[in-house]
Amino acid sequence: MTQPQKPALGNLSDDILDRLPQHADDVALARAEGDAWTDVTLAEFHRDVVAVAKGLVAAGVSPGDRVALLSKTRYEWTVCDYAIWWTGAATVPIYETSSAAQIAWILSDSGAVAAIVENDGHLGRVEESRSQAPTLQHVWTIDAGGIDTITALGADVTDEQLEERRATLTSDTLATLIYTSGTTGRPKGCRLTHGNFRYELQAATEQLPDLFGTENASTLLFLPLAHVFARIIQVGAIRSGAKLGHTADVKDLVTHLGTFQPTFVLAVPRVFEKVFNTASGKAYADGKGKIFDRAAQTAIAYSRALDTGKPGLALRARHTVFDKLVYGKLRDALGGHAEWAISGGAPLGDRLAHFYRGIGVTVLEGYGLTETTAALCVNTPEGQRVGTVGQPLPGTEVRVADDGELSFRGQQVFDGYWQNEAATAEAIDADGWFATGDLGEVDDDGYVRITGRKKEIIVTAGGKNVAPAVLEDRVRAHPYVSQCLVVGDGKPFVAALVTIDEEAWTGSLDDPALLAEVQKAIDDANTQVSQAESIRKFQILPEDWTEENGYLTPSFKVKRNAVLRDLHDTVEALFVR
Repeated sequence: MTQPQKPALGNLSDDILDRLPQHADDVALARAEGDAWTDVTLAEFHRDVVAVAKGLVAAGVSPGDRVALLSKTRYEWTVCDYAIWWTGAATVPIYETSSAAQIAWILSDSGAVAAIVENDGHLGRVEESRSQAPTLQHVWTIDAGGIDTITALGADVTDEQLEERRATLTSDTLATLIYTSGTTGRPKGCRLTHGNFRYELQAATEQLPDLFGTENASTLLFLPLAHVFARIIQVGAIRSGAKLGHTADVKDLVTHLGTFQPTFVLAVPRVFEKVFNTASGKAYADGKGKIFDRAAQTAIAYSRALDTGKPGLALRARHTVFDKLVYGKLRDALGGHAEWAISGGAPLGDRLAHFYRGIGVTVLEGYGLTETTAALCVNTPEGQRVGTVGQPLPGTEVRVADDGELSFRGQQVFDGYWQNEAATAEAIDADGWFATGDLGEVDDDGYVRITGRKKEIIVTAGGKNVAPAVLEDRVRAHPYVSQCLVVGDGKPFVAALVTIDEEAWTGSLDDPALLAEVQKAIDDANTQVSQAESIRKFQILPEDWTEENGYLTPSFKVKRNAVLRDLHDTVEALFVR
């Protein structure tokens, strides 16, 4: 079996130029200015991109060079991303929370010749890394007028000179090096081409016309654009004409959603959990907790009934009542106009998926990795199957190995890791099949279900294989729980480490009431597995896991190795009689 031949797919600058003749005056983006939004037409966006691209050319950025981009999610991020492509160079996104050591590694490994950063804090971390980044020639700071500085440099670069640069782009040109946030080991740079993105976009926008193709479609990005999940939505919006907004201020997210009013949103499961838990906590604080619980149960039951037939008369009546009392307020938290949401990065869980669909915001769960330019599979509005990550996108193949590991093949799959042939050979076989490291199954209708991570399978002393994800996701769904890590490799039974959401629970961690609530969450999770796989003991930890203390990745995944290393004694104590 040989890998299918790659079609010629053009490059990402074509997405702007193809639309420009007929849609120059269409609103393409909106810029946040205080509490208001200023519309940006496609022509204005194109002008900004070209101006920055000319400046980069004047600064000496050449085709094939790498330019680092270190900033929160904002309008300038998208402008700079396209400007870098326009010059024939590749973008190297860096999470704005990255440490100086992480920045030094990425700048050094990628050989970046320039960096665009957001603020003085980022600048300081880059300057700290200079000695390890010998190729770095320029650093511009957005908040210090860096975009104007770059633009001024390009005053003498002609349109013809810039077009010569853009004309060097092909489907095979490197578009970006995205460094995996990495729950283990040093980040690896994933080589993604213009063709990878264009193929992914073509398949995704065709599969999700209700999101990208409807009149007045819009989305507000708040996830980091350094993550491939947000990045593909960025380029999908530019390609389709859906209005794109940016915000990185998560504390004021509900306010920004309310003023922007997106028709669809994307988030990781933790965001959907927080919206639910915050609403539940507020209801209980106002003495309306039981009403909220009944409303949630009704929404879930209503959604489940949609899968098996038509909801009964009594259920429809309850649903109508709660729609006025509860569901409308929850939809308002997402801006009031969002009918759809996309979830990725981790399993969402049946309960949350049914809840959101039951309140009128259908969450379409998908699956993909950095190495696959985001989505390999996605549930569609017409073909949603809750509990799965949908069917593979058109032209994407899937197979399941004897040990349950999923492999995929398609034109959105990267061609390897930057300067790391050993890791590339381990991930991609000679026929182009990419081994994901995830365990899963495919049903008779082609829907894919993720069951766990291959490297995270726990084998107890009794030889029982336990996939921790199903337990962890269920425990984490409790309003008071922030994170959960199931342990027990080589031990006589399974146990769990639990951290508490300090916004939801403000009392003592030793409070018997809290212990009882966590036990309820454990008991609920145990209903999903056999007795041999169930959690027998748990330990509430005094501190939550965050990106800042090194236990979460920027996409909110727990760094299992770091937790097990630093909390070794705590884990061992769970198994002492």
